[in-house]
Amino acid sequence: MALSEVLFPLISISRHRIGIDGEGVTSLVSGAGCPLRCRFCINEEVLLRAKPKAVSPQELYEKVSCDDLYYRATGGGITFGGGESLLQAAFFAPFRAVCPAEWKLFAETSLAVPRENVALAAGSIDEFIVDCKDMDKDIYHRYTGGDVALMEENLRFLLDEAGPRRVIVRVPLIPDHNTEESRGRSISRLKDMGVTRLDVFSYVRPEERPKRRFRKYTFGT
Repeated sequence: MALSEVLFPLISISRHRIGIDGEGVTSLVSGAGCPLRCRFCINEEVLLRAKPKAVSPQELYEKVSCDDLYYRATGGGITFGGGESLLQAAFFAPFRAVCPAEWKLFAETSLAVPRENVALAAGSIDEFIVDCKDMDKDIYHRYTGGDVALMEENLRFLLDEAGPRRVIVRVPLIPDHNTEESRGRSISRLKDMGVTRLDVFSYVRPEERPKRRFRKYTFGT
């Protein structure tokens, strides 16, 4: 398949996001698919209710280019999310080829993907935002259903391949799943691995979140 034929399973585009998905003003491009089943997944309802639209690099560029001035002026760009963004790692290079060089590309990822996906993404993504949950294998498995060893191995590879300045690791306090102590141990372990950029925060319980109203995304515009 030619690079121009690689498609992205687009669910939604959220525009004008400031400082929450990378530097500057960004558009969050959400794609379908995830290998994990996190207990407090904020995207689960969207993934279940929305049908993805397969778009080419040029088609996605046309959808997000209306905010070109914002990206250039603030050092922002496009953030790939999901689901698991690195499932679509083959899309990043052809998209990079059609968008302006001044745009930054960010990827939000659990790193719960094959190593080759991480290596492929490292060639095109400017900054990775890694959601590690917790470094304790039992806590991680209870919360995500996945294997923390895969995430840790991929993170070590990414730090070597991309360098620590291109990697932010999110370390949450998750109600009923981890504690301040276990999070502290995770932070210490991550620092020992060479992580220099950490985003430490607390999850809000699902029942405490404000009610969200979902709007249908029109892919033809």
